[in-house]
Amino acid sequence: MGDLPACRNGPKVRAMNTLPTEPLVRAESHGSVLRLTLNRAKARNALSVGLMEALKQALDAAAADKACRVIVLAADGPAFSAGHDLKEMTACRADGDKGQAAFAALFTQCSELMQAIVRHRKPVIAEVQGIATAAGCQLVASCDLAVASSAARFGTPGVNIGLFCSTPMVALSRNVSRKQAMQMLLTGETVSAEEALRFGLVNKVVAPERLTAETMDLAEQIAAKPASTVKIGKEAFYRQLEQPLSEAYDYAARVMTENMLAAVAEEGICAFVEKREPNWPTD
Repeated sequence: MGDLPACRNGPKVRAMNTLPTEPLVRAESHGSVLRLTLNRAKARNALSVGLMEALKQALDAAAADKACRVIVLAADGPAFSAGHDLKEMTACRADGDKGQAAFAALFTQCSELMQAIVRHRKPVIAEVQGIATAAGCQLVASCDLAVASSAARFGTPGVNIGLFCSTPMVALSRNVSRKQAMQMLLTGETVSAEEALRFGLVNKVVAPERLTAETMDLAEQIAAKPASTVKIGKEAFYRQLEQPLSEAYDYAARVMTENMLAAVAEEGICAFVEKREPNWPTD
């Protein structure tokens, strides 16, 4: 959850007021795949106010970029993300309200960022090379897919410092079973990449030296699909999850009906019937 602060004698300067010498999020295009890399390695990529703002801006830009079909969310350094920046948060206790307004704004900002990933029109794949704890674990769980290095570890350790991981719980409990989520939340223990795979938190575990290549292969495979169809499918997937069974089927039937009338479906089905490669219309 970020480096623990020197609460009594540490500096009271908010990290959000410092000007970074390098971008907090690096954006690199690789054909149809956009790589967004968290760039606070020295702080274990703790999710400061500035980093979350930079990531949200990068995601918004990607949504409008027609060349981008898939987003890979990676991180620089040995940690994917250690969660919220506890030094930044502790500095807010010097406020007149002991930080209440700042904390509320921070958790709202974080929640909006996670929802922006879920609601993004492009698939987002987490590439996890190291620890992903607390809000960092939440970030992984919020992505559509996740590829992890065998050296990666995951956890929601807030209970160990008196701050239950309540907002990470939302994403975590929508990825793994209730009892697995509760075990992680109540014990604060980290789990291995293989355990995360078994839990359903990640899709694939690979050797560290193969992480980027395997993640990019997956991203390029998805990027080759019709973008409009992927967009329809991602939106429908998350919407139906929150609906009762009969409502989910009614909604999905309407989505498929509209999808069938689209030019991309007409071409894809005709190509299948005629045993030829599809000539996809421009999305």
